[in-house]
Amino acid sequence: MEQIYDLIIIGGGPGGIGSAVEAKLLGLEKILMIEKTDNHSHTIRKFYKDQKRVDKDWQGQAVELEGNVEFADGTKESTLDYFDALLDDEKIDTRFNCAVEKVEKKDGLFHVHSGCGTDVAKNVIVSIGRMGKPNKPSYKIPPSLKSQINFNLDKCGSGEKILVVGGGDSAVEYACELSCCNDATLNYRRETLSRPNPTNQSMIASYIEEGKVQPKLGVDIEGLENEHGKVKVNFADGSQLYDRVIYAIGGTTPKDFLKSCGITLDESGEPIFDENYETEVEGLYIAGDIAFKSGGSIAIALNHGYRIVNHILSKEK
Repeated sequence: MEQIYDLIIIGGGPGGIGSAVEAKLLGLEKILMIEKTDNHSHTIRKFYKDQKRVDKDWQGQAVELEGNVEFADGTKESTLDYFDALLDDEKIDTRFNCAVEKVEKKDGLFHVHSGCGTDVAKNVIVSIGRMGKPNKPSYKIPPSLKSQINFNLDKCGSGEKILVVGGGDSAVEYACELSCCNDATLNYRRETLSRPNPTNQSMIASYIEEGKVQPKLGVDIEGLENEHGKVKVNFADGSQLYDRVIYAIGGTTPKDFLKSCGITLDESGEPIFDENYETEVEGLYIAGDIAFKSGGSIAIALNHGYRIVNHILSKEK
């Protein structure tokens, strides 16, 4: 007979891992977590610089953990080690390198179609995050500058003149981290930085005051050019040359994928769900960053998993 899972989780980030662990501990027997990349926590692995600080409380918001998964402040490495241990200890059924294509509900059961075949479940949680596809600027990026235009810190070295573009936590953290061994400038189209959490606001103010990071605030970028192998950034108030430009301007909700899962979106393209994180399709839930227009913390994503699993169990009583 075809195996019917109690729960299939799409996405192997913190929200997906938390959901899987809670499901196992709270009594669901057949659980499958599907991740399209070759390991869990892809966003942390790809977009976080080595030794990057990972805080439990995001943007200064204290989060009380509600479930069975503990989480504390740490680094990129300690966070990945912790999630490794959770998946190993709980013996959760995981499937990597498996991209889900669509989800259909037939006769009360969900059919999850992927490159690995079709799996059937009573409930599905979509926890895919927002950072898989970073936002790009509206102006054209010259192909000849592709290697010098980045959306994370992967290719950054030392001794470079670098422009970081963005006004959120990632932009501030990138600029401060790069300033240790580079000439770093932070550009944001508004004159003040209001989006970062209090810790990061205090940090960037200190770095600017000490001259470690050069601010270029309240100025738009009109375009980029290649000038003798350098990135010529055409600001509204003039042009400057840089070795590298890093964009930290957020990510987009994966609208097409959510639609392929049967999730209804509102006018702004955000998923519609209720207080239990259940979409308009009964038994189909969302967790993690996609439940927040501006992104959320790891701790909040872990709480999503706990609440969703409890809601699933309450309906089975």
